Amino acid sequence: MRKVPALSPRRGEDRRSWLSGAPPPRWVRVLPPALVVAICAATVLSSRPQDVGFLLGAVPPLAVLSYGPLATAVLGGAVVALLHVPALHLGHPGNADLVTVSFVAALSVLLSFVRSRRDVQLGRERTVAEAAQRAVVPPLPERVGAVRCTGLYRAAQRGTLVGGDFFDVRDGPFGVRAVMGDVQGHGLAAVSTVASLLGAYREAVLDQPDLASVARRLDRRLLVDSADARHAELFATAALLEFSADALEVRVVVCGNPPPLLLRGAHATELEVTPWTPLGLGLADSGAIEAGAVSLRSGDRLFLASDGVVEARDGSGAFYPLAERLAALAGEDSAALPGLVWADLVRFCPDVQDDVTMLVLTPSPPPVR
Repeated sequence: MRKVPALSPRRGEDRRSWLSGAPPPRWVRVLPPALVVAICAATVLSSRPQDVGFLLGAVPPLAVLSYGPLATAVLGGAVVALLHVPALHLGHPGNADLVTVSFVAALSVLLSFVRSRRDVQLGRERTVAEAAQRAVVPPLPERVGAVRCTGLYRAAQRGTLVGGDFFDVRDGPFGVRAVMGDVQGHGLAAVSTVASLLGAYREAVLDQPDLASVARRLDRRLLVDSADARHAELFATAALLEFSADALEVRVVVCGNPPPLLLRGAHATELEVTPWTPLGLGLADSGAIEAGAVSLRSGDRLFLASDGVVEARDGSGAFYPLAERLAALAGEDSAALPGLVWADLVRFCPDVQDDVTMLVLTPSPPPVR
């Protein structure tokens, strides 16, 4: 089964700035040699000697930002050599500049060596962290049973792949089931709760005969985790869906999460389902839960979004009009829809502070032979 990325439509994008560990931009690498060329050109083109040799002392420290120790040593040696070229007059006024630049160059080589070693270690740790986070929220299959899937996940905390949101689509003995949720808090502090809930959900998909029982299992999982942690009050919002074998009917349980949107033709409307309390508040002991059933037609799509989408606000304080924007994008392909909504959301609210998760489920039963 072919996999598609669940974390972002732009796979491999590095959201870190170069000051936070990302590779430096090209202009940072060009700056040291460009500075050397500029100083030499200014000296050669001037009709009288220019006292600018001290500026060469800035070249080795700038090289530390983007070059390794060998390249930094080469640049430092070139700078010291230029101070000995009589035609450039860069060694004026005397030995003080030469000694200072030589010391700075040697120190820069040492700093470059330390930085390079730390970069290697941080890169190794980041690779391990990404593998662990992807194990929590693995790539979403392109198709699960009779349902085609497309997802987008944007963690609010920079440098992380997983935050407080979660989703999953699984096929089991009782049909294709999907979940989207948002745990209390966001960032790495919520990842353990997300992992616990997803583990409980994947077991419940195989064991529980109805969708309400799956919701109770997740609720119990949070209650147990809260009991083991002092002063912990864990809760999560979630929307659970269960498709019939022919994918022409879907049953829905909404526990504090925004209801799924039904895209039918050029219209986007919320599914009318009875809302229940968030998970982790004793839902398992609060009585019967009923799943709402909705009939589907060929070409219908279900769009699920987290609070980070529907609660995003523009500069005037207005909420993002998800249903209205989805109706305008109804003609787009399902695979491109989450990315288009994300781009529109960023234009509407450039400073998105919460985790953003979207899931598009398209009933698509295989043709009958």
